[in-house]
Amino acid sequence: MKYYIYTLGCKVNNYESEYIKSLLDKEGFVFDEEKPDIIIINTCTVTNTSDKKSKKMIKRYRRSFPNAIIVAMGCYIQYVNGNVEDADIIIGNKDKSKIINYIKEYIENKQKIIKIYDMNNVEFEDMEIEKYISHTRAFVKIEDGCNNFCSYCIIPYVRGRVRSKDFYKIIEEINHLVNNGHKEIVLTGIHTGQYNSNGKTLYDLLKELVKINKLERIRISSIEVVEINDDIIDLIKKESKLVSHLHIPLQSGSDKILKLMNRRYDKEYFKEKIEKIRESRKDISITTDLIVGFNGEGEKEFVESYEFCKEIGFSKIHIFPYSKRDGTKACDLGEEVDEKSKKIRVDKFLELSNILEKEYKAKFIGKTLEVLIEEEKNNCFYGYTDNYIKVILKGNYMRNNVYSVVLNESNICTFIEKN
Repeated sequence: MKYYIYTLGCKVNNYESEYIKSLLDKEGFVFDEEKPDIIIINTCTVTNTSDKKSKKMIKRYRRSFPNAIIVAMGCYIQYVNGNVEDADIIIGNKDKSKIINYIKEYIENKQKIIKIYDMNNVEFEDMEIEKYISHTRAFVKIEDGCNNFCSYCIIPYVRGRVRSKDFYKIIEEINHLVNNGHKEIVLTGIHTGQYNSNGKTLYDLLKELVKINKLERIRISSIEVVEINDDIIDLIKKESKLVSHLHIPLQSGSDKILKLMNRRYDKEYFKEKIEKIRESRKDISITTDLIVGFNGEGEKEFVESYEFCKEIGFSKIHIFPYSKRDGTKACDLGEEVDEKSKKIRVDKFLELSNILEKEYKAKFIGKTLEVLIEEEKNNCFYGYTDNYIKVILKGNYMRNNVYSVVLNESNICTFIEKN
């Protein structure tokens, strides 16, 4: 049978979809986007817009492929408690690893299957990927769930509480990936910094991973500022395998808004921690997420947030206009910001992000950096430095290999000549 997977949302969803793909491939199913017998939609519910898109895609695939088995799974399915009309197999955020059994059961009985659980009382669902076919960087999900309950976020309700993958199973999975040729591993989760397996923390995991000989780069997909402790900072200072890039969500540069968001730090704490990280490794790239136009954000709070981001000097800011999420406390907090004001503020932050990104990259012009080649397209090779500068090369290169490259002034969207 032929199958297709459509994935919405975050890196965790992408990891889970990749895992499901590996299960289907091993079972003899064949990937086919054009004429699939089975269509799996891995959904997202982070915003109301995500809900609409998830629902739309389920309906679209049912309409386009009326005879196919439609599988709907993930966060949106969990949020609506499995109440979906246009799917044959419905799975929330547990039992995705049992999808082969459910497909076989449906083929045999032709009866709708619904698997929804209380996510407050579930264990970590083990998944293991041995090799990524389409990616050079290999993602490894080490944790699921969140305990933070930020006022704008629905995810703790649909993903459940923090739970972690067994420490030794992670080591085993990464060893398999490295032995299959992957040189860079990205640790991911809903709340990665909260990783804890029988007393083994994220620091313990990182300390063990740097010992793997063929592993050249270790990247954390995202980590909260309050979880970057002195041990992790010291490890960043000592271990070159830990890349010179951290993605640390700020969400707002206003103490008033941070409090309304139920974030667990203020500006002073955030700034001091960033300074400490930069003392341990000079010129480390620090990127961030920022929500613009949150309820209660007046012009004063916007300016405060803007100036704080300038002061921190992020190398890139991922900007999200606040989107109301039904079921969250933020819906009842503060005065709403009109859409026109949100757009103006988003545009100003985009301009600032572009300026900061150019300033950061300019520091490395004339310097030699290691580039991992990830893609070949139109006779060009694309790759990233460990501090996440994208480079484009012409010459004799190979995908999934690391090369020493001298960066020049045309390092973005132009060619960089090999040293």
